[in-house]
Amino acid sequence: VFYALRYPVDKRMILFESYWGRQFACSPRAVYEELCRSSAGRKYKIVWAFEEPERFRELFEGRKNVRLVKYHSREHIRCYARAGFWITNSRTPAGIWKKRGQIYVQTWHGTPLKKIGCDVVNHQDIPAANRRTHRNYRKEGRQLDYLVSPSAFYTEKLGSALDMKHMEGRVLEVGYPRNDCLFTFTDADASALKEELGILGDKKVILYAPTWRDDEFYGHAQYKFTLKLDLEQMKRELGKEYVVILRTHYFIADFLDLSQYEGFAWNLSKYDDIARLYLISDILITDYSSVFFDYANLRRPMLFFTYDLEKYRSVLRGFYMDVEEEL
Repeated sequence: VFYALRYPVDKRMILFESYWGRQFACSPRAVYEELCRSSAGRKYKIVWAFEEPERFRELFEGRKNVRLVKYHSREHIRCYARAGFWITNSRTPAGIWKKRGQIYVQTWHGTPLKKIGCDVVNHQDIPAANRRTHRNYRKEGRQLDYLVSPSAFYTEKLGSALDMKHMEGRVLEVGYPRNDCLFTFTDADASALKEELGILGDKKVILYAPTWRDDEFYGHAQYKFTLKLDLEQMKRELGKEYVVILRTHYFIADFLDLSQYEGFAWNLSKYDDIARLYLISDILITDYSSVFFDYANLRRPMLFFTYDLEKYRSVLRGFYMDVEEEL
């Protein structure tokens, strides 16, 4: 509140965030990069908030109008008070309230299959179902000016999850900025990325991208994960033709050591932009993650490894569609 009262709004300042400062990725990155390609972009003062600013500093070399700040620092909170535009794909920090003259653009971070936000109501033993979490989602719904949407399905489900009572004029159903690259990436780009990651030769790529389980956690946004794929058998039966990329959800804290499968399996869970991993993969294996909505744009095969379907549906989250019928 002190910062909000002290600092006037600067209409030429844009504050960008992605995944609570964890990554330089998703639709905020796509919007930023498009802005950089535009001559109009030079008139803005751009701020990116990261948990580890130094990790990303090299990516912004030569950008004189871009400043990096540490996520949840005093400087970050001051930027919230000053920026004329907020562009993020996740909820804003607790205690942050928009002032008159500021514009909040929410891109969110995926089309939901599993229920989220205010729609998680029948599962009281998980953090996502508590009153504080619902209150935080309603706060976002009340504050945001624009919700960027890739589909009518997304518009309906996010509107419900954020408890947005009045959506008319607030939804930009124009496509997902982060998916533009799925249509502009070339074979040469894919080959270069494979080489950069150390995936050599002509083998096909299996991308395994599972989500987290609400009842398996260490603490807030720190989830456990047990790999259920039998990599030993996969290597034995598929190793001559395929390699595997593992990309767990950013909430998962466990580090999976795949060193014994060197040359066959890569753990790229810390790789920032999953869209680029879509582009070098020939098939996606997932469970209840939103990744399949994006990957479907590539019209490549997808498998749903839902080994705990009944528990996830009845005990944990529940779904926005009939998984067995639709998927």
